[in-house]
Amino acid sequence: MLDWEAIYATRAKRMGASEIRELLKLLDQPDIISFAGGIPDPALFPAAAFQKAYSDILGSSEAGQALQYSVSEGYGRLREWIVQRMNARGIDADIGNIFITSGSQQALDYLGKLLLSPGDTALVQWPTYLGALQAFNAYEPRYDRLDLSRNAAPQDYATAAKDAGSRVKFAYLSADFSNPTGECLTPMEREKLLDMADALDIAVIEDAAYRALRYEGERQQTLLAIDCARSGGIEKTRTLYCGSFSKTLSPGLRVGWVCAATPVIRRLVLAKQAADLHSPTINQMAIARVAEAGFDAQAEKITAVYRERRDAMLNALSAHMPQGVSWTKPEGGMFVWLTLPEHIDSAALLKESLKEAKVAFVPGNAFYADGSGKNHLRLSFSCSTPGAIEEGMRRLGALIGSELAAAA
Repeated sequence: MLDWEAIYATRAKRMGASEIRELLKLLDQPDIISFAGGIPDPALFPAAAFQKAYSDILGSSEAGQALQYSVSEGYGRLREWIVQRMNARGIDADIGNIFITSGSQQALDYLGKLLLSPGDTALVQWPTYLGALQAFNAYEPRYDRLDLSRNAAPQDYATAAKDAGSRVKFAYLSADFSNPTGECLTPMEREKLLDMADALDIAVIEDAAYRALRYEGERQQTLLAIDCARSGGIEKTRTLYCGSFSKTLSPGLRVGWVCAATPVIRRLVLAKQAADLHSPTINQMAIARVAEAGFDAQAEKITAVYRERRDAMLNALSAHMPQGVSWTKPEGGMFVWLTLPEHIDSAALLKESLKEAKVAFVPGNAFYADGSGKNHLRLSFSCSTPGAIEEGMRRLGALIGSELAAAA
């Protein structure tokens, strides 16, 4: 038999299984209360609107276009709708600045492919989105910790990369309701990030997957909008904005986008032509119709539900978590990030929790480029009712309390 391990490319060694994807299997076990999968509640999908959109498309003269090969840039009507949304956010984009992807995850893969040579440095937060690490890992980068709360000089990042035989290529982060912490960058941190990027002359990848899910507080400018204002227009910016319809309309249709300067868009188009030619045309057409008919109403509907569930989780955490446990208090998104006493390993805690408490979550080390963060865990409230959240936090709080008592 062929020894497959012997002929894999070196990048294959950096491809690991997703802990989150594995944990999603738990959703099919009826006795598990799962706060693991950061997915939208399917009961909130606009199914009737999509049924009408697909029926209208396939029952019209556009059926041939919907089922045919298409341009790699994406469906024009959808790109025009996105342009209007970006313009409303202070971004002077036109259709040439918009590129449709099969979900924002594909955008991260393409950007990793486009920007990273083996050994190049990517700046990411500690913790950061696990899916971004998976996307970038295939291109064999070196990671450095992006921490805007400390006073690290840009030259420190450049020197560390040079000493490792590489250079810094980009900074990746979610400015709004990050996965896994649910936190946002302050206006000052947004400016500081762009100042640092200017000093290092690197790109900034802005993952805006959760931006529409704000429940309270003041909406901040996107990094791309700030960059446009500072640089004098989108064609002079270094920020690559990755948007998605997965958290608002449907993740299953796999439609996302990149908004950026046209030289980058042209390169991304070439990457897509080599990979899958184009994202499914009929899905793009359906998304365009549903978005045009009621995107804002859909966003308002889901934020009302998720706000209630976020509140339920924060209240339940306050009621049931023992002393020594802390957590974030997000103004939006889908996640709460717990910090446990340092001696508790959340991966070991998960095994015990599944066995004894029947509660699932994601261990924190999955979100760290260096595998640290073992005393953290991520909870998602998006798919749980307030009653299930209350019961789940009661069980988890009791388990953590027993772990602390045993260690005392």
